[in-house]
Amino acid sequence: MHRRDFLKTAAVAAAGTLAAPNLGRAADAKTLRFIPQANLANLDPIWTTQYVVRNGSLLIWDTLFGVDEQLAPQPQMVEGYETSADGKTWTFKLRPGLKFHDGEPVRAKDVVASINRWMVRDAPMGLPIKKRTDALEAVDDQTFRFRLNQPYPKMLFALGKSSTPMLFIMPERIAATDPYKQITEFVGSGPMRFRRDEWVPGAKAIFERFDGYVPRSEKASWLAGGKRMHFDRVEWQIVPDTATASAALQNGEVDWWEIASPDLAPLLKKTPNVLVDIADPLGNIGSFRINHLHPPFNDVRARRAIQMALSQPDYMGAVVGDDQTLWKTLPGFFTPDTPLYTEFGGDILKGKRDYEGAKKLLAEAGYKGEPIVLLVATDLAITKAQGDVTADLLKRIGMNVDYVATDWGTVGQRRAKKDPPSEGGWHIFHTWHAGADCVNPAPYTALDASGATAWFGWPKSDLVQEKIAAWYAAPDLAAEKQAIAELNKAAMDDVVYVPTGFFKAYQAWRKNVSGVVKAPFPVFWDVTKT
Repeated sequence: MHRRDFLKTAAVAAAGTLAAPNLGRAADAKTLRFIPQANLANLDPIWTTQYVVRNGSLLIWDTLFGVDEQLAPQPQMVEGYETSADGKTWTFKLRPGLKFHDGEPVRAKDVVASINRWMVRDAPMGLPIKKRTDALEAVDDQTFRFRLNQPYPKMLFALGKSSTPMLFIMPERIAATDPYKQITEFVGSGPMRFRRDEWVPGAKAIFERFDGYVPRSEKASWLAGGKRMHFDRVEWQIVPDTATASAALQNGEVDWWEIASPDLAPLLKKTPNVLVDIADPLGNIGSFRINHLHPPFNDVRARRAIQMALSQPDYMGAVVGDDQTLWKTLPGFFTPDTPLYTEFGGDILKGKRDYEGAKKLLAEAGYKGEPIVLLVATDLAITKAQGDVTADLLKRIGMNVDYVATDWGTVGQRRAKKDPPSEGGWHIFHTWHAGADCVNPAPYTALDASGATAWFGWPKSDLVQEKIAAWYAAPDLAAEKQAIAELNKAAMDDVVYVPTGFFKAYQAWRKNVSGVVKAPFPVFWDVTKT
């Protein structure tokens, strides 16, 4: 039986066999039951860039600014700010009444400590700010100030962007944690407390309303405006099996499924009391992430061998299925249908795949059959699908595949290791990047090629960094487009990573749930249930 047919059959069967006693619990209008994209294995949004951690953190911690649905930064914890005429001094004042979940007020010293921890781990935006900063200081309990040695015009976007790692505001004692070590205390500043006593990694994570949170008066828009929670509890239920997740939604045991399987979407669309829609109009870019530190991929010829052999339709078919309205090929790094999208320099990803040419390049790079460590998170459909296609691809071009089947939490830990692959490191892993994070270089962590401070894989290309700087310095849109075209080619030539295609994903929820919006992350505020 075909895998997709099997999934549909299994979902139908499961829908009729799940235990009924939970149904009454799901009807509780004060509790939202949610199936996230993956297991919440850790909860430090600075230590890791995994979206599932970012999404949970959005409930727990608040931000100084927040991007709205137009990707424009708006004040969030900040009440007001001033900028000097030369653009080198930024002074911010916090909103009155901000509290942490332990009852302590949010003070400027907490903000300063949070910014300092974040800057170290955010290569595209945090590190550039850090390099320009002569002083970051708490003026008084409500006011903090940056004194820069050169202007940084994108300061507000950096403080409020949705790409990981985001700047979340934590108490000073927690923010003082080494940014390369995980925090162990989860005292937040946002609308929901994290119930650590009920946390069972691999099974559930519980968030409880914080009555001391004071939302802004404006209407909510993505991460901006008033974050008004209408639930006493938000319960994340970890359900990696898509057939089981589908059945739970159909039976009313859960209220909302973050990434609904495209295989099962037709079935869900026919289910009474269930709604299905595209989760994020900006979509996602699939990612074949390569370790640049170790052989054979420390040689650009080996990385280019992957480019010339990789078939994006194979990957997209595995990730989202036969519905070609959900995906497209992508000979570039930037989000399609946005102002800076370009295909310049991306010809290598077009046309017929060249397996023999790839084998020749691998030989030139000195590859002699060593095991290639491929990390595959099998508990996440998107990464599992890509990993299976990659295992086949590597074998086709004569590589010896060490397929490491594991979970997404373990991938998140192992991908941070720079050790040789034979000593606990890795060669390849798969992920995806939200289209909102790929509209330009500012939030684009995965495109940074600064070497030791770059994202996992640690690509180093002075030319890529030069083109990123040219975009920052561009005086108008025409100059931005020129810089982005040259950046796309430079990143493609160096093979910073290999895009596996552009795709959109479904979300699904019960009809008695209102207020679900399209966004690159689940937006829980203003959602209600009857």
